[in-house]
This record gives sequence, C-alpha cells and structure tokens, in this order.
Amino acid sequence: MTSPAAPAAERIPEAVHRRRWAILGVLMLSLLIVVLDNSILNVAIKTISTPAPTGLGASQSELEWAINSYTLVFAGLLFSAGLLGDRIGRKKVLLGGLAVFGIGSALAAESGSPAQLIAFRALMALGAAFVMPATLAVLMNVFEREEQPKAIGIWAGGVGLAIAIGPITGGVLLGHFWWGSVFLINVPIVVLAIALMVWLVPDSRDPRPGRIDPVGVVLSVVGLVLLVYGIIKGGELADFTDPVVLATIGAGLVVLAAFVVFEKRSDHPSIDVTYFKNRVFSAAIAAIALVFFALMGVTFFSVFYTQSVRGYSPLQTGLLMLPLAAAQMIFAPRARLVVDRFGNRATTTAGMLVITATLALFGTLDADTPIWWLEVVFFFMGAGMAHIMTPTSVVIMQALPREKAGSASALSNTFRQVGGALGIAVLGSVLSTSYRNGIEGHLGLLPAGARDAAGESIEATLGVAAKLGARGEGLVGPANDAFLHAMHVTAFWGAGVALIGAVVVAAFLPGRPPAQKEDAEPELVRSES
Repeated sequence: MTSPAAPAAERIPEAVHRRRWAILGVLMLSLLIVVLDNSILNVAIKTISTPAPTGLGASQSELEWAINSYTLVFAGLLFSAGLLGDRIGRKKVLLGGLAVFGIGSALAAESGSPAQLIAFRALMALGAAFVMPATLAVLMNVFEREEQPKAIGIWAGGVGLAIAIGPITGGVLLGHFWWGSVFLINVPIVVLAIALMVWLVPDSRDPRPGRIDPVGVVLSVVGLVLLVYGIIKGGELADFTDPVVLATIGAGLVVLAAFVVFEKRSDHPSIDVTYFKNRVFSAAIAAIALVFFALMGVTFFSVFYTQSVRGYSPLQTGLLMLPLAAAQMIFAPRARLVVDRFGNRATTTAGMLVITATLALFGTLDADTPIWWLEVVFFFMGAGMAHIMTPTSVVIMQALPREKAGSASALSNTFRQVGGALGIAVLGSVLSTSYRNGIEGHLGLLPAGARDAAGESIEATLGVAAKLGARGEGLVGPANDAFLHAMHVTAFWGAGVALIGAVVVAAFLPGRPPAQKEDAEPELVRSES
C-alpha cells in the first residue's frame, strides 16, 4: 500500500519549488505574529492586572478570559477555516486572516476595560484562525514529501523564535510605553507579511472541497465556551460542586457530544471523525493536546512567580524565558534526525517524559531558589517540546492527502488550542483554588467585602497590601507562601497530565518514521475515497 500523499508529489511547479525556502520564510513571518501575540501577552499579564492608569485592573478570571477568548474562538473556527482555505484558496484565506488580525490588534491596543480587551482579543482570534492552518497547508503544497519533515521542523522552530522575541519585545515595550503597545506592535508586522505574501506565495486549493459546516462551528464554539467557563467559575468560587458550575460544565459536555454525533452523520462535516480510527493519527493529536494542556497551564503562573514573588521586571522575565525559546529553535529543526534514527515512538515519548520532569521540577522552586536553576528547567522544557511538536506534526500532516492539508493542519492546531485553553482553565482553577485556601486565614484584618477580591490571586492580595501601607506589610509574606504552595500543587497536576501523554504516545505511535510504515494509513485512504 502507498501513502495517500505520494501520488501528488510531482505536481509542484518548478518555479514554486525554486522559491520554496523564501515562501517558508513568509509563512513563518505570518506564524510569528500569531504566536508572538500570546507570548507577549504572558509578559504583560501582571501589568494589565494592575489598576488604571498603569493597567486595566483585570482580575485573574478576566486575565484568563483575555487568553481564553482568543484560544476558544481560534479553536472553534479552525475547522471551518481549514475547509475554507481548501475550498477557495489558502493564499486568499491567509491574506484575509492577516488583515482581520491586524485590525483586531489595533483595537485591542486601545481597550478601555477588561471587557473590551476580551472582545478585541476574540476578533484577533477570528483572523488568526484563518492564518495558522493555512501556513502549514501552503508548506505541504510547496515542498516535496521527502523535504516536508525538514520544513516542518523549521516551521516548528519558528514557534521557538516567536517565544523568544515575544517576551523580550513585550518587556522592552512595557518598559517604555503603555501596555497597549504589546498589541500595536503586531500592525507593522502584518503589513510586511501581507506585502511579501502577495509577491511570493502561490495559491493552492482542494480540487474536491467539502461544504462549510455552520452547525458544527456553532456547536463546537458553544460547547467549548460553556465547558471552560464552568471550569474558570469553579476556580473563582473555589467550589466545583456549585450548582452553576456543574450545570455549565455539564451543558458544555452535552453540546460537545452533540457536535461529535452531528459530525458523524453530516455529509459535509467540519471534521471527518473517521480520521480518528487511525491509532497513530489519534495518538499524535492527543500528544499535542496533552502537552499544551500541561505547558500552557503551568507557564501561565510562571510569570507571576518571576514578577510577583521574585520581583523581576517584564523585560527581565522575557529574558529569563530565552532558554526555553533557544532550545526549541535549536532542536526543532533537528528533531527529524532523531526520528530517522530512533523512530517516532522513542523520540516523542522521551520528549513527553522530559516535559513531565521539568513540570515536576517547578514543584521544587522557592522564593530563594537560584535563578540559574529556573533557566535549566526552561531549557529542558523547550528541548522536550521540540521533540514532541516536530514528529507529531509530521505524522498528522502526512497522514492525509496533500489536497486535505488545510483540514489536517486545522485538526492539529484545534487540539493544540483546545488543550492550551483547557490547561489554562483547569490548572488556572487549581492554582486559584489552592491560593485562596492558603491565604484566606490571613485576610482577617480586611473588611468582609474586600476579602473575596483580595483572595483571588497574589496580585490582588499584594494590591490590597500596597493600599494599606504599613498595615498591609504583614500580607506580603503569607501571599508569597500561599502562591508558592499553589504553584507546587499546580505543577504536579501538569506533570501528571504530561505523563499520561507519554503513556499514550509510547503505546500507539510507530517505532519508525511513517514513510517507512506503509500500513499506517489505509483507513484514512478509504475515508477519502
């Protein structure tokens, strides 16, 4: 049996083939702004949570929604964005997505309240949903199959570059300008990316595209929003048995179940669920979701650790994250060589175990831990991630025919975003609940009405302490202790999730590269016929 993408390998025009590396550069620039935005926002979280005029005075739940409004809209629309790109042309979708993203960035920079920021972040996500899957789909249509692992490795390394540039750029901007500058910086990058794309990038589409699935889109977005809102609300209340919390989470699960049933019966589904009959494909998707669940949830609190507990500035925090980004840039393009030697199973399982260990090591960090130890943890975290993202992305993208590259990319990015959103929601709620339980006993000197707000996060507690002056100094130590304990608990939860991912990939990924295992894809071939 042959791979489904193989027959199309000779169809790339010579003119396109010659400029494929320049095209990859343009695609990485487009990818850069989507990833850059989230990495910049991570550094700006503390500033945005500060009361006006420095920030917006956003609460922890509002900060989580500033992130999750982006990731949920992004994840919910990726299905249709991939199909639309396959149908009308990936270049057109890329250009339109970049334009919407740029407009949303300009509006977000001028937000006057947390609610406005959340809304404009959702608009940015609308644009990003059309950018991310299209970049990988175009890549698959300008590189021959044998060069695709190398190109995907470089593409994944671009994520590391964005992670490096984002926090440093955010730190510099926050040191000299107002908080909105971290969004305004996207606008000139968007303009440059659009100009280069018009000039260099060829268009491509599926000759037999499916129809758009509006019912599936609505069900997926509604289900995810209800589910994550319920989890966040449970963290706010420090009570997951609250009737409102249980009802919201239950409604989300019911809607998502209805989405799966509808997709199975639809003749034009957003996602063809028969793809998941292939165990290799499903394991690769699960690995991406689980690693981003653990990483996004844990890195959410690392900013508060470095800035609130350790006292570093936003710029210094960005510099502290350099080892994580550098490791991804170094190892992501080379991960294919490790796969060639040891196979997908060994490479990805080792990467998941490294992630598990580094997340567990966050549980050892204290207020006076040498900062070089955090740098070592970040470096190995980046190395582990590089050896997960490149192999799993190659498995997913090569599992479907080249004509379905948009759908394959949309699936990969959807589960990545859903995993990240749920990681922030679940582990953010664990952090919030644990912190509240640890600080509650020390808030007795506050008025009854202020205790709830002060116990929501370490920033809220320190903000109240600052307003009380000398009387509030007694809250600083307990706040740090409560946060460190909450961080340790959350880190071990994240490590547990990563360990589950290691078991999944060890059980189901192939022991050698997919190109050498010709029996891995027959069910997917039949589903396309």
